[in-house]
Amino acid sequence: MKLASFLTPYIHATWQKKGLLSALLLPLSWITARVVASRKRRARLAPSLPSLPTIVVGNILVGGTGKTPVVVAVIKSLQARGWTPGVVSRGYGVKIGPSPRTGQGDLPATEFGDEPSLIAASTGVPVAVHPQRDRARQALIKNFPDVNVVVSDDGLQHLALSRDVEIVVQDARGLGNGRLIPAGPLREPASKLDEVDFIIDNRAATGSQPLDRGVVVPFCKSRHAKRVSMRLQPTFAENLATCKRLAWTEWVARYRSTPLAAVAAIGQPGRFFQTLRDAGLEVAVEQALPDHAPFSASPFLNLSEDVIVITAKDAVKCRQFNDPRVWVVHVEAIFSNPAWLDELEQKLLAVEYSHGEAMKI
Repeated sequence: MKLASFLTPYIHATWQKKGLLSALLLPLSWITARVVASRKRRARLAPSLPSLPTIVVGNILVGGTGKTPVVVAVIKSLQARGWTPGVVSRGYGVKIGPSPRTGQGDLPATEFGDEPSLIAASTGVPVAVHPQRDRARQALIKNFPDVNVVVSDDGLQHLALSRDVEIVVQDARGLGNGRLIPAGPLREPASKLDEVDFIIDNRAATGSQPLDRGVVVPFCKSRHAKRVSMRLQPTFAENLATCKRLAWTEWVARYRSTPLAAVAAIGQPGRFFQTLRDAGLEVAVEQALPDHAPFSASPFLNLSEDVIVITAKDAVKCRQFNDPRVWVVHVEAIFSNPAWLDELEQKLLAVEYSHGEAMKI
């Protein structure tokens, strides 16, 4: 296990409380606060030209919160309602160069990043990647003129990208100790939650307990954020080498008594391992790797188990290894109140109308 994988759980655990280490790092978090405030001031002063309706799905917490399944769910919901979405992303871990990179369909993770490749494969939508997401959006609109709504995978803090709807995804860590990095886990102050449109609470992966109904929580005086609970539910397993698919219940029944190895290079690998244990599977080996690990060599060579399970995010980087022992666990987001997606569309329709009016001026 690499040092980063070893330290990450400790760091996140430390950030859950206001201890001595957090207090010592507090002055550095004040620098973070000043940087965030400066970026917000620049964003307010920058001219905002009408563009396609844009949704940003992100988080204010360091580390994975389950954002990508929400992006996929939003895209599929929009497609079902007749929209033509496109996605912009940073392309984390990939050298993009000066110009944005665009594509559609089966996109190599080495060129687009693991999350954009997964989103493209799961939804079929066009994707544009670049560290400057506004440039990615411009390239997306130019190269795919049928796109009429843009979804940003992450980028909540990338204020140069204008947006019309903001969705924050949280997990069981909540806001941790409530402090900014490095004294705490927050990328920006918790007051950001006063401004967003939707807050999705990613609960435990197990389906043994029902999700609570979504509730409206007043985070500020002027507006309310719609709060919805979410659970990531496995739907099917796919063999990495043969592409054979089995319904999740069927796959679990087949391998319930087989000791297996689980490999994950995601923000919160423990959540994936817990999903497997909750299903009654015998996880003999848990191999947690750094988030977005490139997998330049096979991570399975040192594993002796007959069955290895990985996430869909990691699968886009592992098909070339052609290891018949490897199965991919595909999940989907289950919401306590799916009607929030109807409210999302209503917001987009209002934005589309306002943008159209602005273009007439």
